[in-house]
Amino acid sequence: MLLKVKLGDVQKFVRVSKPSLKQFLIDAFAKFGVPALTEGVKVVDSSGTELDDDIFEDVLTDPSTGVLTIKYDTETAATEVSSEWSQLSLSSLHSSDSQDTVLISDGPSTKRQKLDTEAKQLVESILLSKPGGERIINEYNRTKSLVNETRRKLVNLLAADMTEKNGTSPPRHIKEMYARGVVTLFPCLSDPYSKKGYEHYYDGESGTGYLAWRIKTIQRCLAKDRRITFGASIEGPPFEGYSGGPTVRRDLQFVAEKVLSEDECKEAILLMKHSTDEDTVKKHMKLTFLNRRNMVLDPQQSSNILSHFPRFKDIKGLIEQDFVLMFGEDVSGKLLEKWPTTFKRKIIQQCKKLPSSGDLERLLLAADPSEDDINANNGWDSDLSTILLLLHLIPPSAQGRKRPGKVSASQAEQHLLVFKKKGTNLQEHLDAITTSTQPYLLAVGAKKSKIHQFFIILDKTAIPCKTTSSLGAFDELFKAHFVFGTSYNIILQNMYTFIQTTVYNIDVGKVKESPRVAEVRAKLLH
Repeated sequence: MLLKVKLGDVQKFVRVSKPSLKQFLIDAFAKFGVPALTEGVKVVDSSGTELDDDIFEDVLTDPSTGVLTIKYDTETAATEVSSEWSQLSLSSLHSSDSQDTVLISDGPSTKRQKLDTEAKQLVESILLSKPGGERIINEYNRTKSLVNETRRKLVNLLAADMTEKNGTSPPRHIKEMYARGVVTLFPCLSDPYSKKGYEHYYDGESGTGYLAWRIKTIQRCLAKDRRITFGASIEGPPFEGYSGGPTVRRDLQFVAEKVLSEDECKEAILLMKHSTDEDTVKKHMKLTFLNRRNMVLDPQQSSNILSHFPRFKDIKGLIEQDFVLMFGEDVSGKLLEKWPTTFKRKIIQQCKKLPSSGDLERLLLAADPSEDDINANNGWDSDLSTILLLLHLIPPSAQGRKRPGKVSASQAEQHLLVFKKKGTNLQEHLDAITTSTQPYLLAVGAKKSKIHQFFIILDKTAIPCKTTSSLGAFDELFKAHFVFGTSYNIILQNMYTFIQTTVYNIDVGKVKESPRVAEVRAKLLH
């Protein structure tokens, strides 16, 4: 759960790991980088009402919760700070409603605030002195966001200034200063899921980000003795070398009472193949889960999963069951819980700001239809249209070195979703698949807006989805990657990574994200 929290003059997103007031304070102090206090502390909501521990969990689940402010009692806070952190001193106590906010001098928070101020002033002075810079500031002040074209202009201006002052290979701390300045001047562009908030502009660990890529473009153009055109920009290649995602070995939520021996596992598999009782099959699928995980992660055996466990093909809900055993119920339910309330409306709003095209307009009309449009809609339903809008908001990845070339959002859609008229011979569709493909959805119905059955197509096999809901079917498609240990389609990698980290909160900080993913997340979560 993410909450907006204010401490002193600084406001940040804080991820709460446990629904209790005590844990909230621990997480908040850690986020702000100041010593945690346990006495004389109170938390108030935007109306000034103090929150107690017994109602704190209710506040967390209330969608109307605004900014929570942490306040201290002056005397108690000073006593605790002096006794537990004698090496630090209280430089000032700002009074607010008879309560005081503690500001620790010479601590990491003060040093960070100083760096933030310097970086903010640097970026602001550059924009105010360059043609078009003031327009960037005005757009942000008006919308609390920047459209893609304006973001490119911002990056180009800063990269030009940086290379003009520091040469074409600026040191790391300089690039970090400019990136820090962007999110300090424009806080709604900060990524709340990253460590520093500005890694999508420059990540010193990997040397990537919008500023890094722009500087590489400048270097490349100079090396080829070509004229530099600052209006050009690149989104950058997809990342390789993931340390998280569907194909990695991970700690599981499931703790088995007993690990089956090889003979016991074979016996359970044989029983499942011939059982006509779904409950029996699901029970023994759970018993063989750990054995199945070992097979999935073994390159020599992973391709045989569906032949060893063929009941995936005819009993619905087995993908969901395995995913829950991997991550738990809370993680499993995040897409269905958060998509309608947190993401759907904001994605539609952001896509309305994109350059218009026929495909985009059709999806927007289907995602947000009027009453008349609903009856006349021949496209996908509202939920599925919004998911496809993500491919416009987060551009598809390039196909790689062997098959270079930019892929449009409409072309990428074909790798995610295929429609077939009701009555189509399913086996003929499977037989027509000539190459190995990553999992995709096959939707069968009278028309795209009225689907009767969804299937996940994997290894020329049709796995029936347990629901006819388009959002539920996409939920199962995403989970199938983890259950079968299948990597994302390279073209859909940016979109799937956004879903993985931002919606399901899986492997946050462990999987490398495109700056575009982080930028879109910042826009949607602010």
